[in-house]
Amino acid sequence: MKQLERLLFLQGNRCFLCHHPIAPGEASVEHLVATSNGGAKDDENCIVCCKAANAALGSLSIKAKFQAVLSHRGALSCPHVPHAEPQPTSAQPPSELAERIKQVVVDLQKRGSARPRRLSTLKNTINALFKMQLLEADLNLLVDSLAAMGHVVVSDEKVTYALPPRDA
Repeated sequence: MKQLERLLFLQGNRCFLCHHPIAPGEASVEHLVATSNGGAKDDENCIVCCKAANAALGSLSIKAKFQAVLSHRGALSCPHVPHAEPQPTSAQPPSELAERIKQVVVDLQKRGSARPRRLSTLKNTINALFKMQLLEADLNLLVDSLAAMGHVVVSDEKVTYALPPRDA
C-alpha cells in the first residue's frame, strides 16, 4: 500500500488540516518538516491534506505551519473552495434512523465514562460504529436526533450526556 493511501486511510479519508473529506485526486502528502528543510519522508513526518493546503504551506518551517493553523483557531479553512464534492443529503427512512439511534445509545451506554466529550469525536465514534459508511448529513441527523431526545447536549464543541439507564 502506498504511503498516501495508508495515511489517508488512517486519517479517515479526511484532510489532516481542515478535517473535510478529500475528493479523489485532491489528496497529497504534506511533510510536517519540509524535505527541503531536512525532514524525513517517513510516516512520522507526513500527513495527508488537499493539494491546495499543501501548496499553501509549501516549504514553510514547522513553526510557520503551526502558526498558520493556530491563526485559524485550530480550524484551518482550506484554501481550496470547494474542498470536496458536496455531500448528498440524508435519505434514511425513519425506521432505519430509529434503529441507528438505538444502536448509538447502546454503544454510548457501554462506554460509560469513556464517552466522547467533543462533537467531532462523537461523530467519528458514531461513524466508526457504522463502519465509516455514513454521510455527514446522516451524522448530523443522528446527533440532532439524540439532542432532540435529550440524550446528548451539545454546547459549542462540547458534548454532555443524559442517556437512559442501561437495560439489565
